[in-house]
Amino acid sequence: MATVELRFSALPEHVRTARLVAAAVARRAGVDEAVLDEVRLAVGEACSRAVGLHQTAGIAEPVRVALIEEEKQFSIEVGDEAPRSVPGDRASQGGADTDVEAEEDEMGLAVISGLVDDVEVTAGEHGGLIRMTWPTTPPGVALT
Repeated sequence: MATVELRFSALPEHVRTARLVAAAVARRAGVDEAVLDEVRLAVGEACSRAVGLHQTAGIAEPVRVALIEEEKQFSIEVGDEAPRSVPGDRASQGGADTDVEAEEDEMGLAVISGLVDDVEVTAGEHGGLIRMTWPTTPPGVALT
């Protein structure tokens, strides 16, 4: 199992680099060429979401991206350090700004879910993680 890890400052200009690296590693891992645009878009959306969460919460920690090459699949994990409150917690009772942020967050997750069949989203008081997985084909094996 090979893993490439990226960490970048929560700035929008770094998202493009993460997308390019993700597509290059996905290609090398054996992800179908026809799916690479979806990989790029999904990684861009996940990284943009993480950058926005960091900027909104004033978090100086970097956004984390892990590109994981396994035997028959390729996964990308995008992690953030933005704490999420538990439903029902007083901190989760926000105003109009919180509602707008929640809608934007849900929209970003919907876009990712539309691009990737296998998505896991986890979030808690120490941050969140989006794990996206695509099947791979071994080198020299053609899909029929």
